[in-house]
Amino acid sequence: MAQDPNNYWEQLERLEKLIKNSELKAGVVFSFHSLIIGIFIDRIDEFKTLLVENSFVLAVMILWALMVTISIFFCFRCFKPVMEMKYERNVFFFRDAVNEFDNVEEFCKEIIKVCGSKDELYQKLAEQIHAESKIIDDKFKSVRHSITFFALSILFVFIFTVYLSALS
Repeated sequence: MAQDPNNYWEQLERLEKLIKNSELKAGVVFSFHSLIIGIFIDRIDEFKTLLVENSFVLAVMILWALMVTISIFFCFRCFKPVMEMKYERNVFFFRDAVNEFDNVEEFCKEIIKVCGSKDELYQKLAEQIHAESKIIDDKFKSVRHSITFFALSILFVFIFTVYLSALS
């Protein structure tokens, strides 16, 4: 069966869009945290005595802060995934293109060689697709965890708000 390298390139483009999508989601979660934290800090004087005098409110706020911290941690993990991949030198990996070749001439020779051999081209593109797929999987796992802890933090904000309403 004849292969078309455009299928590989189109797959890589699709994967790039997924990477951007995961980072956008993490950015939105981070923005909501920033907004909620800003509102809380802006009104800290109103809550200060309640936090000191009421252990339930203090516990809820500590749990809220913990959920926010964990959620933000996973947002950052999405932006900077841990990449531990074992591949041979690949002209399509940006880090290899910079670090694995002594000079630009060596890189040019290698990329011309790779692009001149369909089997080698398909192999290197498939490795790139595999590497990006692993990165995307890690990014979306981090986003999913971040959203989960964001939801839990909102739950604690809701508990805090209901409790304040009941006290009033």
